[in-house]
Amino acid sequence: MPMQFDPPSGTRDFLARELETRERAFALIRSVFARYGFEPLATPAFERLDVLMGKYGEESDKLIFKILRRGEHEGTGEADLALRYDLTVPLARVAANYGSQLPVPYKRYAMGPVWRADRPGRGRYREFTQCDLDTLGTSSAMADAEVVCAVHDALAGLGVSGFRFLLNSRRVLAGLLEAFGVPAGLGPGVLITLDKLDKLAPGEVAAELTGRGLPEAKAGELVAAMTAADAAERIRDALKSSEEGSAGLDEVDSVLSLLAGQVPAERVDFTPRMVRGLSYYTGPIWEVVAEGVPGSIASGGRYDHLIEQLGGPDVPGTGGSLGVERILLLLPAAGDRHTRLDVAVTVMDARYAAPSFGFAAAARAAGLRASVYMGASGKLGRQLKWASDQGARWALIYGGADEEAGTVTVRDMTSGEQNAVPVSGLAGHLARLGRGAGAAGAG
Repeated sequence: MPMQFDPPSGTRDFLARELETRERAFALIRSVFARYGFEPLATPAFERLDVLMGKYGEESDKLIFKILRRGEHEGTGEADLALRYDLTVPLARVAANYGSQLPVPYKRYAMGPVWRADRPGRGRYREFTQCDLDTLGTSSAMADAEVVCAVHDALAGLGVSGFRFLLNSRRVLAGLLEAFGVPAGLGPGVLITLDKLDKLAPGEVAAELTGRGLPEAKAGELVAAMTAADAAERIRDALKSSEEGSAGLDEVDSVLSLLAGQVPAERVDFTPRMVRGLSYYTGPIWEVVAEGVPGSIASGGRYDHLIEQLGGPDVPGTGGSLGVERILLLLPAAGDRHTRLDVAVTVMDARYAAPSFGFAAAARAAGLRASVYMGASGKLGRQLKWASDQGARWALIYGGADEEAGTVTVRDMTSGEQNAVPVSGLAGHLARLGRGAGAAGAG
């Protein structure tokens, strides 16, 4: 059987062009988060198995990549470690382990690969990157608003267009169930069904609610209120009779008031129908949707007891996660031309290898990407073609005539213009080119 060279199913290789695009996006996200005072956290790619198991639910536990025992225990078939499933449980472990060593509040971001033994499919991978930011140790609405602002600035900085934040509160949803007379035992199931309003027709959702035991008239009334053009106003009016719902509206309004002037008004809406399926949320919740993209590209909310449930201290928390793999698909396409070098240095003959090698070093010292020609042919035409293939902005040519004149020929690969630069002045000339290239890149 011939050896296969494609990566394992559900994983990917990233060649230079795509990897550089990803790294630029990650660098921008890091810079935005750092401006808000979030500090980086890196945790191991694998954790102890007992740290991960039981934290995600029975079905998700089946998707954890387990690592068999090693050495003398190899033959037992038992696992004691596992690849990390997400970045939240490692955060809980860090909070439990370092405790008083962490600042209060503790604001951290984390970016890195996670692994899930899922069935691969289009846009669904077994290894993918997650990007989280969280604030632990404060119940202030400013923490919730700050996370939203940081995510907004990251998306805007990346060039994502047509995105909106859908804002709600778990307390609004609890009050909604109370206001519409939904029995407590049916509440969780009703919310799961309401979460499908962006995927199913209102009639289908109403039918599913009825199937869960909600009277048909009440199911229709609830769906009608949630899908009405003036849903926000209807829900606000309905929640006047619920203390919990009114408290939830206060949470939403507090966050909205903090976001005013920070996030454009058209980019954030109170959205009563937005549920967020994860049950650990306790307060404000949000999702980000973008034009032409099904589902959300970012999400988050307040989870005041999650860290304790995951084995850490009982501290309030709020956070969010960017769906970076999906977001990367939305970014403007990079140009067709991939540049590997700024300066390509020819080697016209073996006796010029040492000075040419030194010219490349001088270019790198000036902050430019540079390398020498390493092919077998010394023909200038072939070397200039190599320089063009590398996307070089300039080529340095040094041959017999240049040696005699004590100069280096600097060729502009775009215009074809050539200038003889004294060897003694080459470093300064390259430094000026580097500053010019930096200014052009900044523009």
